Parts: sequence; C-alpha cells; structure tokens
Amino acid sequence: MIPLKNASIILFDGYCNLCNASVDFVIKHDKKNYFLLTSLQSDASKNILLQLHQKSFKNFDSVVLISRQKIYYQSDAALRIAKNLSGFIKLFYVFIIVPKPLRDMVYNYIAKNRYAWFGKKETCRLPTADDLGRFL
Repeated sequence: MIPLKNASIILFDGYCNLCNASVDFVIKHDKKNYFLLTSLQSDASKNILLQLHQKSFKNFDSVVLISRQKIYYQSDAALRIAKNLSGFIKLFYVFIIVPKPLRDMVYNYIAKNRYAWFGKKETCRLPTADDLGRFL
C-alpha cells in the first residue's frame, strides 16, 4: 500500500511525449521534491486509485494529481502542480480564477491533440537513475 495521507502524486500518460516533457519540467522545477510521479498505466497508479475508491481510470487524456487524498483532474491538476513548482510557472496558478469549464475546454483541446502535435512513445517512460527516487 502506498502512503497517501500527505503525499502529492502526479499520474501522467506514460506514452505521451508532451506529458513526459512535462514530467521532466516538474522534476527540474520541483526543488523541494514535493511530488512523486507515476504513469497512469502503471500498477502503482492502479493501486493508488483503488485506495481512493476509484474503481478504474480510463481517461488517459488528463493528468491526475493526488494531494492529501484528494483527486484533481485536468486544469485543476495542472494549475495545482504549477503552484508548487519554483520559478515563473508558479504564476500560472492565477488562472485558477478562470471558470473551470473554460479552463478545462482549453485543457481538453490540447489533450485531445497531444499525440498528433507532440507524438507518442511505443513504451511507457522509465525513470533515469537520477530520478528513480521520484517515481513510484
């Protein structure tokens, strides 16, 4: 069982090039090692979702943030992740004031086209030796 009480875990599409670039960005700008990471396709992800009483998660078009046993999807997840990073990206959290349906419309448009625009890997991302401690 993965301890979730105070954890902040990002679940991402391990096949998506945009998602993997975003994970690299998070690792680089998460100076306090606030986030743990795992792909949505992993066993760790399935176990986490089961612990939170989510029977399954088939929507790989959304980044998922688990923070203090709460689940955030789409733009909520992205903005809450940005809020906890160092540097200019933290400023993007101001967009939380934009109504969620509008934010998610933009998020969903990008998510729907991400494979066409950025490509897709044949296999899920594997962490480097340096990043191994960040991944579940």
